[in-house]
Amino acid sequence: MKAYYSDHFVLPLPAGHRFPMAKYRMLRDLVVDLPDAQLLEAPRASDTELLLAHDASYLQRVISGTLSEAEQKEIGFPWSEKMVERSRRSVGATIAACQSAIEEGVAVNLAGGTHHAYRNKGSGFCVFNDAAIAARVLMKYPISPRRIGILDLDVHQGDGTAAILQHDPAICTVSIHGEKNYPFAKTNSDLDIALADGSGDTIYLEALEQALEFLAKHDIEFLIYLAGADPFEGDRLGRLRLTKEGLALRDQQVMAFVGERGIPIAIAMAGGYANPIEDTVQIHYQTIQIASAHQHKMRTSKSRPSS
Repeated sequence: MKAYYSDHFVLPLPAGHRFPMAKYRMLRDLVVDLPDAQLLEAPRASDTELLLAHDASYLQRVISGTLSEAEQKEIGFPWSEKMVERSRRSVGATIAACQSAIEEGVAVNLAGGTHHAYRNKGSGFCVFNDAAIAARVLMKYPISPRRIGILDLDVHQGDGTAAILQHDPAICTVSIHGEKNYPFAKTNSDLDIALADGSGDTIYLEALEQALEFLAKHDIEFLIYLAGADPFEGDRLGRLRLTKEGLALRDQQVMAFVGERGIPIAIAMAGGYANPIEDTVQIHYQTIQIASAHQHKMRTSKSRPSS
């Protein structure tokens, strides 16, 4: 299974910044020992690819370093050339994961899930919207999926993704998130399931079953999955109460859905803000282990002689 990393393109942050940048390198250090994982450096998303989801004027401000102080504050990162490069690589990793998944069934971006970026602005630690861009790139393939699903299971609603893609009938957006959590002004996805603070494993998995039924009815042929670690009960920004076991069941349920239908899946890690950070890293790694097992199962089933 191909796993694309960009953690060595470090985004410089001031001391005490709450974004857990270290988790990406910690995650790669675990994945390197996963027998079926092939680690690959994330390619660099081009301007042409970024413009599939973003305004030219916004892209130019990001590239040239002319974002206003207010725009930088909304993103949550101070501008630097390294920020731009890191953001391009994170998008490139999701595009590459989608391309690999088309060929091999499943692939992962060890970062990504930057779903708060809108067409004309960044927000909530998100500069460019990797899922929206990657979906649009896929739709331009000579043999492309007729309908792509984006399943956003970060604890925060995928508002930027919903806004960018709301008039795109070929891409179906689904978000399960905390009702009272950021962003406080939501944008309509094709399906939004908002959960009350304190919702645990049972409620969440029932919501996921509803979300997967919705995607099945829309006959998706490819899935981009944002596997956020922040619904975890120990997450500082989450407000839900999922256990690590519940999150494993979540990932297994998604893999069973695509496996039963023969749908390729590309996975991005999305958010995670647990203290200690090791909890977030372990949840992300658990997702990758489950994805790897899914691919192994697919290969085994294909290699069996038919009776």
